[in-house]
Amino acid sequence: MRRFASLAALTAASALALAGCAGPGAGAPGVTAPASSPSAPVTGALLGAGSSAQQGAIGAWSARLTAAHPDAHATFDARDSGSGRQAFREGRASFAGSDVPFTTEEVTAGGFAACAKGSETVEIPAYVSPIAIVFTLRGVDSLKLDPTTIAGIFTGAITRWDDPAIVATNPKAKLPATPITPVHRSDASGTTANFTDYLDQTAPDVWTAGSVESWPAGLGGEPAEKLSGIALAVRGGEGRIGYVDASAAEGLSSVMIRVGDDWGKPSAQGASAALDAARIEQGRAPGDLATRIDRGTTAEGAYPVLLIGYLIGCTRYEKPATAALVKAFFSIAVSNEGQKAAAAATGSAPISDELRTKAQFAIDLIG
Repeated sequence: MRRFASLAALTAASALALAGCAGPGAGAPGVTAPASSPSAPVTGALLGAGSSAQQGAIGAWSARLTAAHPDAHATFDARDSGSGRQAFREGRASFAGSDVPFTTEEVTAGGFAACAKGSETVEIPAYVSPIAIVFTLRGVDSLKLDPTTIAGIFTGAITRWDDPAIVATNPKAKLPATPITPVHRSDASGTTANFTDYLDQTAPDVWTAGSVESWPAGLGGEPAEKLSGIALAVRGGEGRIGYVDASAAEGLSSVMIRVGDDWGKPSAQGASAALDAARIEQGRAPGDLATRIDRGTTAEGAYPVLLIGYLIGCTRYEKPATAALVKAFFSIAVSNEGQKAAAAATGSAPISDELRTKAQFAIDLIG
């Protein structure tokens, strides 16, 4: 399987252009961002925690941070999105990398020990990646599956590869009577949350468990830890199927999904097209760019099984040096060069110029 666009200071004119738009490719809230000061050297160690899907991208951004500021470096504890948000909430990490943003209820409740008193949170969409539905089936290199069939497989309602529902969309494939073994994450995962959100939005009559980070206990299947665990499990057994960030799908066959009247494959271009159809959630703080993905979009070229990885921080920290480090790191992440570096490392989809402007607007609130 084949793996999958410079920062400019915001001007008063660009701030006015941001007002009143809702979509990721549109604008930021209609407030005035602090003026961006010239880039000054930052020093110290920055600790983040969270999504294993973001590990490669954050590694690329960390390298660029140190290249720009030799006395600064960032480390990242890549476990899962849930543990990253918890570490940030408890003050054990200065930022989180999460494929699921905090809910409005969680933000309202507050209690973020990483932040100074009176701070707001910032949530920056910086990592956009397709989620590949991967499988191992002897003699079958490609499959087309509609949402209802995918939901049936992962709920256990469809148990054999020669099931009529699979045959119907793959009439020329030599599908064996091999049992299907669906593989899912054993840990609380942003990839799981985004995959189940896709099922919840597109096949709610079959997938009734909702959008969840932790796999429902009653559905069975084979559990595996982290992205690497699912990829290893799918490679290691005939008839297995799982879901992974595209960065972990190297060498595995991937499912094409039905998108309207067409079929979409996991690609950076498809993820970008789906992101363009997404909308920023209303009622959030100016620096909170949590986004709602329309999984049922029929936009041309879209691949709606994707995740948006957020960098989550504070508008204010107790230590000014920490604020400077976070601001520098986040700015590098969303920059044109930073997005290219992440794409080269992971196959992610670079964010649009308009979304970059919105993201930098939010980052400039840190200080």
